[in-house]
Amino acid sequence: MSEYVLELKGITKIFPGVKALNQVRFQLRPGEVHALMGENGAGKSTFIKVITGVHRAEEGEMFLNGKKVEFKGPRDAQAAGIAAVYQHPTSYPDLTVTENIFMNHEMKKHGMIQWKEMNKEAQKYLDELDADFKSTAEMGTLSVAQQQMVEIAKAVSTHARIVILDEPTAALTANESEKLYHIVDKLKEDGVSIIFISHRFEDMYRLASRVTVFRDSQYIGTYDVDKITNAELIKQMVGREISDLYPKPEVKFGGEMLRIENFSRTGYFKDVSLNVRAGEIVGLTGLVGAGRTEVMEAVCGITGFNQGKVYLEGKEVHIKNPTDAGNYGIILLPEDRQKTGLILSWGLGRNVTLPILDKFTHKGFINEKEERNLAKDLLESVDTKAVTVFDPASSLSGGNQQKVVVAKALAQDNMKVVIMDEPTKGVDVGAKAEIYQIMGELAQKGYAIIMISSEMPEIIGMCDRVYVMCGGKVTGELERSVLSQELILEHAMEKSTKKEGA
Repeated sequence: MSEYVLELKGITKIFPGVKALNQVRFQLRPGEVHALMGENGAGKSTFIKVITGVHRAEEGEMFLNGKKVEFKGPRDAQAAGIAAVYQHPTSYPDLTVTENIFMNHEMKKHGMIQWKEMNKEAQKYLDELDADFKSTAEMGTLSVAQQQMVEIAKAVSTHARIVILDEPTAALTANESEKLYHIVDKLKEDGVSIIFISHRFEDMYRLASRVTVFRDSQYIGTYDVDKITNAELIKQMVGREISDLYPKPEVKFGGEMLRIENFSRTGYFKDVSLNVRAGEIVGLTGLVGAGRTEVMEAVCGITGFNQGKVYLEGKEVHIKNPTDAGNYGIILLPEDRQKTGLILSWGLGRNVTLPILDKFTHKGFINEKEERNLAKDLLESVDTKAVTVFDPASSLSGGNQQKVVVAKALAQDNMKVVIMDEPTKGVDVGAKAEIYQIMGELAQKGYAIIMISSEMPEIIGMCDRVYVMCGGKVTGELERSVLSQELILEHAMEKSTKKEGA
């Protein structure tokens, strides 16, 4: 009997002009949670697709329980007990949960689909995962976290003994992530072996016993989680030392830049008051449904509000739409950069200059040389890794896409307040450090920054002051000197407003 339920040796995968995997190896033990980490482009996604039969490797061998296997397609992998749950759920929104769970392996009798039995079986899987929704619910009505739960139930329904979770916490709050952790623990108890891919160190420390690192399409090493430090792991992932993951500069704050008073929107948030000064990085955090993004969207005119006032540099302003906000110098970098921050099919340059195209337009013609030069300068100022300004935004990694969104904000030379909603979501550790560096530089230049984030390490590492929300209300205002995960969570689950550390 083999020591490993899954073992890969010397896996090489080549696409035209690119070696996506170069002699990588991996070993998974029975009932183990094994983390797989590396920067974007390290080869993790390609590796998953080799395991699940989507890609066939040019070189290398794969073994299941000591026996060599070759998958001709995903059905072979599924039949062998392997299932993958991807970061973006591949669901059918107009179908029910049951239909999604049993897609392509429906329960049939005499050629007829057994809906009653399927609904009952699907509900059993959901109950085992402590789901708070029914198997008859329509998939499109579920949250991202709930949809991921359905994907896990789907994997369980195929009787998978190896489950691959690809960035499952990237779009989840701390509360939702904790629920996912419990699900993983339960799968592990049932003897399921799990490959857990994540950029978040807290995921690895919470769940995994071992971690394997890929870098530049190559295998770097496998380490016991309890024997490798954060600094050592980061060095293996990025190939260099990052001396300070949170490069928070000391900045002398200027005057108050933005203030909102008694901000309310029925059903979303109530009596929210906060402010930010020039050069200050203010965090806005809380658990699921806290209302953080909704408050800032209302400030920027994306949605409305019922009562409250907005002040910019001490003067009340009336913002009816995002154009008004931009004209006042209040810029929102949205959470979903791919859907609402960028036009993925467009080149980087045109993405950057889109808000200010009128500056380059004369008598209906665009001065493309001038536009291109400005875009190039701005992209270089935030160290965007791309070949030319004509590269489509879709071709970049998540971290570099975020840099393009920042460059787009900088193109608006009247910018005063930058609201960054989950700025490091889904980006690797090296790109995170670069984005934090950019935030620090913006603060040094006197911009006021509001960072909405669910990641407490970056809130603690980068913020001068933090507002915590719960149930649509501000429940705590914390100074940098007292910040801790425990204190933030305490305020995230209460309903009174306190200020500490002043």
